Amino acid sequence: MKTNGSAFRFSVVLLALFLCWESGMVCSLSVKGLIRMRDGGVLGGIGHYGGTQNNGEIESLGRFAVQEHNKNENALLEFGRVIKAKEQVVSGMLYHLTLEVVDAGKKKIYEAKVWVKPWINFKKLEEFKHISYVSPLASSVN
Repeated sequence: MKTNGSAFRFSVVLLALFLCWESGMVCSLSVKGLIRMRDGGVLGGIGHYGGTQNNGEIESLGRFAVQEHNKNENALLEFGRVIKAKEQVVSGMLYHLTLEVVDAGKKKIYEAKVWVKPWINFKKLEEFKHISYVSPLASSVN
């Protein structure tokens, strides 16, 4: 069966617009056929989180990431704070978090990815990896 390329592209654009609408984001279709978000990012691209890093929602996701990692790896990490947060529109939202975590009294930096689909009460830790140590002389990490 031969498919029509234009019909396929139209279906992809409709699906992308639906995902944008479903996530409650404001988007527009650009001349190149990319879905642009209100902040200038592209649908599916990673963009800066719209709120502040230390609001309740992002902090909750950071705590969730550490708890899930502890449960999956039988570890005893303690959540410190969210250093940076980015978001990516997927089927739901994928949050890219940079976290300060305490491991046996030492501060360490981890990157976590948390996938959220709020309409079905779904939350999953996709990735959790150690990035660096925090120097005892450093007062904060940028």
